[in-house]
Amino acid sequence: MAGCGLFVTGTDTGVGKTAVAVAIVASLRQNSHQAGLRVGVYKPVASGWKPDDASGDALQLWAAAGRPLSPEAVCPQSFAAPISPPRSARAAGRCVDEQLLRDGFEAWRRASDIVIVEGAGGLFSPLAEKTLNADVARDLNLPLVVVDTGRLGAIGRTLAVVRAARAEGLRVAAVVISHVEPMPHDPAADTPAGLGAIARANAADIAEWIDPVPVAVLRHAASEFEPSIDWAQLARG
Repeated sequence: MAGCGLFVTGTDTGVGKTAVAVAIVASLRQNSHQAGLRVGVYKPVASGWKPDDASGDALQLWAAAGRPLSPEAVCPQSFAAPISPPRSARAAGRCVDEQLLRDGFEAWRRASDIVIVEGAGGLFSPLAEKTLNADVARDLNLPLVVVDTGRLGAIGRTLAVVRAARAEGLRVAAVVISHVEPMPHDPAADTPAGLGAIARANAADIAEWIDPVPVAVLRHAASEFEPSIDWAQLARG
């Protein structure tokens, strides 16, 4: 199954994947007025979320994309317990449909020029009993956007995921360092030990290790990347 898009993944859970995916969608839509791009969004499975919760990842993605198709198409499988999807499904007396993880993408492939897919957890976190995020990214034939948080350790975490992804035959299109919390409103935030400086330094160091893959920073609640990235070009390979 081939697609035109990007698979947003992370070094772990809670690293800011949804914020990055939403910002990518917003950037694509902002530029789509001239290019005529139809942007789709897909989250194969979610846990710790109920479909009527507007703060959930899937509905944030859907709203950012302009509410195409339906929320059910964005995330065809969701389970309430805030644990891994296969365990959350078992807690509800159900199981994750492994084939639907892949087949749910088809409606978006037909209706969109570019589809932004957000995984659950890290790249090697399980989505089902026998399926990891990496497996779905490979089967959908989508390059990765690897996300980590703007804190100490980002270089090691990110390089480990990038190298592991490449060892699995996956292509890394970009890396984003995401601020998952607001920056402190004090001068220390921009000192060499401040969060802002750490994020920028991490991004610069990672860029040297994985050149020419682009690396950007996304500030908390921001919609623009620093520096900007041509997401449409990356999605088209």
